[in-house]
Amino acid sequence: MTEEQRIQEIIKRLQKEYSRARIALEYKDPFQLLVAVILSAQCTDKRVNMITPRLFERFPGVREMAEADVREIEEIIRSCGFFRNKAKNIKAAASMILAKFGGRVPDNMEDIIRLPGVARKTGNVVLYNAYGVKAGIAVDTHVKRLARRLGLSSEKDPVKIERDLMEKIPKDLWGEITYLLIDHGRKVCKARKPDCENCILRDLCPYYRSLKGKQE
Repeated sequence: MTEEQRIQEIIKRLQKEYSRARIALEYKDPFQLLVAVILSAQCTDKRVNMITPRLFERFPGVREMAEADVREIEEIIRSCGFFRNKAKNIKAAASMILAKFGGRVPDNMEDIIRLPGVARKTGNVVLYNAYGVKAGIAVDTHVKRLARRLGLSSEKDPVKIERDLMEKIPKDLWGEITYLLIDHGRKVCKARKPDCENCILRDLCPYYRSLKGKQE
């Protein structure tokens, strides 16, 4: 089996196993998605989904968020990690969207990463889920871990991991692959104790082979 065939088989199995893989964050429009993704850094999606209904009820749109008292945003998102910095970035991003982009979240990577609190991972998530734009591959902690274990990248830096994945994964799957890897990482290939014996990819996985080699 060539490396290209191995990667194709990994994707095929993940698609079959996680046919409903999708973003877990709840939102109604591109701006709400942007805010939710900013909040999700160092915070679970479940926690973010508990916070955002109250936040969006109080500040439903870009203008309302831009004009908000940052201390009120802080109070609402307090249970989310790094809430002060996130509140500052959310308000500043809303202000920039109004001032520079006509009140609309940018639909391209060059512009969206100009927003405060937005790097490539956030940009990729928003562009794909809000606009269907596949500018790259969002690399979160699950994607980073699985990319290394599956031998798709040996890098540690998310930007370099993204580059490696973009070279190996067909572009039409750049958006989908993130959620396939996230679901597999949450359910099977966990950080501390991966369930290799029940993994659908174990015969394709260098990490599993290395574990078996050590045991032998």
